[in-house]
Amino acid sequence: MEILQSINSPQDIKALDVSGLEKLASEIRQFLIDNVSKTGGHLASNLGIVEVTLALHKVFNSPDDKIIWDVGHQSYVHKILTGRRGAFDTLRKMNGISGFPKTKESCHDCFNTGHSSTSVSAALGMARARDLKGEKYSVVAVIGDGALTGGMAFEALNDAGRSTNNLILILNDNEMSITKNVGGLSRYLGRLRTQPLYYKAKEDLDLFLNKIPAIGKSTKKALSKFKGSIKYWIVPGLLFEELGFKYFGPIDGHNINELIMVMSRAKFMKGPIIIHVCTKKGKGYMHAENKPHIFHGISAFDIETGEVKEKGETTYSDVFGSEIVEIAEKDSRIVGITAAMKNGTGMDAFGEKYPNRFFDVGIAEQHAVTMAAGMAKEGMCPIACIYSSFLQRSYDQILHDVALQNLHVILAIDRAGVVGEDGETHQGLYDISYLRHIPNITIMAPADYNELRAMLRFAVFNHNGPIAIRYPKGKGPEKLIGTYDINLGEGVLLREGNDVTIVALGSMAETALKVYDMLAEKGIKADVINARFVKPLDTKLIFSSIKKTGKLVTIEESTVEGGFGSGLLEVLVQNGIYVRTKIYGFPDKFIEQGKRAELIKAYKLDEKSLCEDIEKFISTSSM
Repeated sequence: MEILQSINSPQDIKALDVSGLEKLASEIRQFLIDNVSKTGGHLASNLGIVEVTLALHKVFNSPDDKIIWDVGHQSYVHKILTGRRGAFDTLRKMNGISGFPKTKESCHDCFNTGHSSTSVSAALGMARARDLKGEKYSVVAVIGDGALTGGMAFEALNDAGRSTNNLILILNDNEMSITKNVGGLSRYLGRLRTQPLYYKAKEDLDLFLNKIPAIGKSTKKALSKFKGSIKYWIVPGLLFEELGFKYFGPIDGHNINELIMVMSRAKFMKGPIIIHVCTKKGKGYMHAENKPHIFHGISAFDIETGEVKEKGETTYSDVFGSEIVEIAEKDSRIVGITAAMKNGTGMDAFGEKYPNRFFDVGIAEQHAVTMAAGMAKEGMCPIACIYSSFLQRSYDQILHDVALQNLHVILAIDRAGVVGEDGETHQGLYDISYLRHIPNITIMAPADYNELRAMLRFAVFNHNGPIAIRYPKGKGPEKLIGTYDINLGEGVLLREGNDVTIVALGSMAETALKVYDMLAEKGIKADVINARFVKPLDTKLIFSSIKKTGKLVTIEESTVEGGFGSGLLEVLVQNGIYVRTKIYGFPDKFIEQGKRAELIKAYKLDEKSLCEDIEKFISTSSM
């Protein structure tokens, strides 16, 4: 780590020649492997973009020049070069450095990112602001080929291409998002990878024409159409130039000399420019190269074997995946839809068994939901599985295309609740708030694996209309409670008491039962209700209980504002029922990174904190 130890800011690499940068690249890769093996994180994408990042900081001057990292999975190298190398042992830990660009963390992180396909829009906004203010600096967006499939990226490309603003887009083409990319754009980029350098062919033609004495200029003008047509036989259908961009590429994304040369030229060119670089995800570490989807986001692992140190247990995603395979055997209407999350959602097994009934649409949540609506309209039963924090991108489609038509679309909301180490951009705490006010929609949350299976079967066989099932990331209990039939809008009374009513939703049912036991030791007996449904609520059961106890507590792994407890209060008021109430959930703020258990404890949603506060609540209520 001879060179890396001396790098504390981007200025420190300016004096390095190509051979020095290549040595630094090797040191950075080893540093990443060593550190991520201990902390976990997004390894493969960062191993693939080392040379591109070095070239960016060699050519451009951060923070004066703005570098925007789409998604941010690939920003670790950038963080190392901008003074955060010494903090990498805190990566993705509570109070540590983020796994994504974060403006509060460094002046070199010029824009917060975490969701895909946003960088071009942000970069164009910055470029236009720069020009309106009459300032001079470069704006560069780094976007992957996976993120480029997002509709927002194409909206931005369409706008940027017709602008006159100086803007540089680095298209990092590694043929992957998390798993193998899908769709027409992926095939298009695949064709480009096989072609020679288009920008070099155009440059050579210019040089040749300019060398012709007397007739050079006129010949050049006369042949302008011919020159423009080069793209059609060298790089067929060059989409980006048709959109209005000057296109450079494809370029070897691991050739530092070539990257520097092209970026240096692009820096002083006018208008929007795309530099298409081809990289290898996981480069330099055999295990990540062979299994880039595993090393996209990985827990702590053994460097020698590439194996995760703590073997994963069965998760909610696993249970969901296996259950829909079984359901699909009984019902040919079942189709599975996901948005570039086949493995993460547990839908890989379904895709393997029913390839003709499985649709990975790429990073395109809006399209996924409306496509599901179209399939439902024609008699299919689509199950669209999308992470909670990504599903919010398809709000309009859920509202207008699914719910308005009352279509039988099943939304399997994975990672609903605290997601953990990925921090603010990935916490799945808002789905209840943005779904429950939508007419026609039914919302459920299971307390255990057994209940998730039952809810899926209910959604397929016993329901008609839009229905959402939210469940958390990671593991849960197999059978926390007994087996109860699922009936629309019915909760379950788990424990009985006269002192307080505790209504728990989904993952918090387990916590509520622990709270019950702790309160019982203090002589306090509670009714504990597993709500099951966010909408419709089991008003009969809940009203009966609070009439008896006179006090209500709700517990949810969601936001207090607009969440489950808030919805219950609305119903109580509408029915003229006024009862002393305490709502427990996450506060009105963005929740930082950390392990789930750490965050639950930090926000006093663990059983000990809840027991103590509920005891106080009961005692003050009785005064």
